[in-house]
Amino acid sequence: MAVKVLVVDDSGFFRRRVSEILSADPNIQVVGTATNGREAIDQAQALKPDVITMDYEMPMMDGITAVRQIMQRCPTPVLMFSSLTHEGARVTLDALDAGAVDFLPKNFEDISRHPAKVKQLLCEKIHTIARSNRRYGSHLGTSTTSPSLSSRTAPVSTRHATASPAATGHAQPAPAANSPAPRRKAYRLVAIGTSTGGPVALQRVLTQLPASFPAPIVLIQHMPAAFTKAFAERLDKLCKIQVKEAEDGDLLRPGLALLAPGGKQMMVDGRGTVRILPGDERLNYRPCVDVTFGSAAKAYQDKVLAVVLTGMGADGREGARMLKQSGSQVWTQDEASCVIYGMPMAVAKANLSDAVYGLDEIGRHLSEACI
Repeated sequence: MAVKVLVVDDSGFFRRRVSEILSADPNIQVVGTATNGREAIDQAQALKPDVITMDYEMPMMDGITAVRQIMQRCPTPVLMFSSLTHEGARVTLDALDAGAVDFLPKNFEDISRHPAKVKQLLCEKIHTIARSNRRYGSHLGTSTTSPSLSSRTAPVSTRHATASPAATGHAQPAPAANSPAPRRKAYRLVAIGTSTGGPVALQRVLTQLPASFPAPIVLIQHMPAAFTKAFAERLDKLCKIQVKEAEDGDLLRPGLALLAPGGKQMMVDGRGTVRILPGDERLNYRPCVDVTFGSAAKAYQDKVLAVVLTGMGADGREGARMLKQSGSQVWTQDEASCVIYGMPMAVAKANLSDAVYGLDEIGRHLSEACI
């Protein structure tokens, strides 16, 4: 059965090109288009698409407002198109907060110069989002405005505020399978890897940690280079711990989370120093969870607590294998609370997961496990 897609963009050129690219896939059907947010809401209710592609800047109503209202009226997975700028990153993160599932850079040059690559990437995203979110979409119906959206405009930092678990447009996830209580240990590093759904998932986890969290944290989120600085700044405003985009030579310390910069690789060494290396074109992911996990296994042996959250693909599985071989602990997010149950599933299916927890349990368990 073909995936039904609604294409929303005020640019006639972009609507046509996206529609043409998607229609070339026999398993995708473009059921309609819209030129602004208001039309998108009406069309979403009338056509009931499986996936919506959404631009941000549009007349009448912008994309973020439209996403929020769609999540309230007829929850549907949304793929945002965004510009590769700091402002574009900020807007995209707002859209993910509002309930969008994932995003793609809106790059007219790539469409013209690399049409086959763009087609493959876009169609893969559509199929994966549609498959995963027939389940996921069923629990979006109680959408609420994220507290983080309003906090962005507040002049005072929210570092010591308590963030709501529903810091996203999503309702509470289903409970996780019963895993044992975490083993308490003096971990030298907490490493968290994620991809699709990760920006919201990381926000949910990290806002639960106290400022006195006793272990250093490294974060690996699949994200373009233009986005990671804005994402780190956003997390820093919301969390009690400190969060920053990692730079070469940064020192690991308790209560500080370092986010791997987009387009590069992040490694750690036994002296507690972070190394930022150029992204190897042979690797699919830059940053790559496997690379950081592998370096952590070598540097800290059995004193790493790794967590694999929602995301497409299997990045993190081989890094988790190295961590397990060195005696470290690996947790995975449960299927019920994942946007995309890919990366955690790959680790769990390889029998590398020591515990499986729901998203809203992970922050609390991290605080319990680390001494």
